[in-house]
Amino acid sequence: MNIAVPKPVNGVAPTKFSDPDWTAKGEQRAFVPLERLETVWINTGTLCNITCRNCYIESSPENDRLAYITAAEAGTVLNEAQAIGVREIGFTGGEPFLNPEFPAMLRLALAQGFDVLVLTNAMLPMQRPRLKGELQEIVREFGRRLTMRVSLDHFGQDLHETERGNGTWHKALSGIDWLVQNGFHTAIAGRSCWGEDMATARAGYAKLFSDRGWPIDAGNHHDLAIFPEMDGKHDVPEITTVCWGILKKSPNQMMCSSSRMVVKRKGASGPVVLPCTLLPYDEAFEMGATLSQAAKADGGMFKSGAVKLCHSHCAKFCVLGGGSCS
Repeated sequence: MNIAVPKPVNGVAPTKFSDPDWTAKGEQRAFVPLERLETVWINTGTLCNITCRNCYIESSPENDRLAYITAAEAGTVLNEAQAIGVREIGFTGGEPFLNPEFPAMLRLALAQGFDVLVLTNAMLPMQRPRLKGELQEIVREFGRRLTMRVSLDHFGQDLHETERGNGTWHKALSGIDWLVQNGFHTAIAGRSCWGEDMATARAGYAKLFSDRGWPIDAGNHHDLAIFPEMDGKHDVPEITTVCWGILKKSPNQMMCSSSRMVVKRKGASGPVVLPCTLLPYDEAFEMGATLSQAAKADGGMFKSGAVKLCHSHCAKFCVLGGGSCS
């Protein structure tokens, strides 16, 4: 085991996740090499039509820290992704359907042959009549290469609205009804924070899907993804190089071994690349302006394009929680 003596700064002992190479205990921090770039996420902007109690990216009707990316900027990313053999493009927000240029970039990604995953709350921004018409044309043309993953935080109204606010349940169900009725490949994203075991949660969702007539398989982890919570309220252990063997996990199982995210910060001249969807604001995790630059990022949080697991989300969501947004 590699152990270093943590160095106090101004007489204060180091805290967790403060050093990119060493944990607070002086053990070598784990890192994840980029095995293959399969998924590129594009954040369309952090503005959202609702404010959730625990949104990892703090989206709201006021939060514009990540600006609307333009269709032209997304097109540049898509061209580079296509050239290097990326398989999937994921669009996330905020709420993607608030970005006025989102339909254009969605069509562009599908026309370039990517599988496309859209994360949405399926509420009013998606349900505008003119937009519905555009989406109907898109699904007729591109079919099941497009997946709409809708956030439904629990299979019951009360807990879903505990997270998302009063009145959100029926609006989300209405949106999912419309997607299913119009032939969209539809998936659901839930949360595991309600004190239920996984079997109970999946059974509850299965009943909801059956009652609504949705052709969604609650036992399929692609159709129903139930994500670990990231509320920042718990003391999370740091991940060392030794942890891979202890946990019987491999770096190539982590999301950042196969994906990157593109964001545009408010006031920035253009987009930048980050390791994943969970680290939208920490500038220390910026990897460059292009995917090729990101593959070579070195120093700080990176080791020749590998990501050092120097954030609590790396531990809680990915390594210990087994979560992956793709």
